[in-house]
Amino acid sequence: MSLYRDLGVVLRTYKLGEADRIVVLLTAGHGKVRAVAKGVRRAKSRLGGRLEPLSHLQLLMYEGRELDIVSQAEVVEPWRALHEDLACLAGGMAMAEAAEQVAQEGEASGPLYRMLVGALRAMAHRPGPLVVAGFYWKLLCLDGAAPVLHQCASCGAGPPAARLVAFDIAEGGALCQGCRRGQPISPAALELLRMVVGGQLGRALELPASHTTNEVAALATISMERHLERRLRSLRTLERA
Repeated sequence: MSLYRDLGVVLRTYKLGEADRIVVLLTAGHGKVRAVAKGVRRAKSRLGGRLEPLSHLQLLMYEGRELDIVSQAEVVEPWRALHEDLACLAGGMAMAEAAEQVAQEGEASGPLYRMLVGALRAMAHRPGPLVVAGFYWKLLCLDGAAPVLHQCASCGAGPPAARLVAFDIAEGGALCQGCRRGQPISPAALELLRMVVGGQLGRALELPASHTTNEVAALATISMERHLERRLRSLRTLERA
């Protein structure tokens, strides 16, 4: 078995046998990786506390035929809030679940890894109403589903000839009155969405919670689940947090 090093974020874990655990990771150089962490559920294991969901790690791994094996794991950033604050934990898990659905096993995706790390860092240090939503919109763009926001995604008409009043990611984005379907979108939410997608996410993350941020966040959830064609379980926890 070949040995390799990589940086990774733990997306989720589940039990294997009496003492082992399977760890699903998003890594910088190897994409999504499923690995066995042997003996980590024993009380004396040094790895057990490090291989928790949302941990950011420097990893030493053995490449296996079906599952890789975790040999060493060192914490890169502790991100205590993600493990101690329920709302931050729920937000982090909501982003990790979406990233896992998009990531491909064995296919390096440095941009996705860096985007997830940046979003988790923001959630840990400056949580706000658009952290999860901003990650979802950026993830849609990365996965080839960037929304059309400056003209009607269906007929191509735009202001001032046509006012954009609705949004449907399956149709490509914003829609005019004549083509409207999906969800209604207010002018303020459309402008904020343009800010998020258009390279001003940092500025958008500083905004306080409002009806407009809630609208953009709700559209992000609907759009991500529509794109993935599945419900995101972690979002239900986030809504209760």
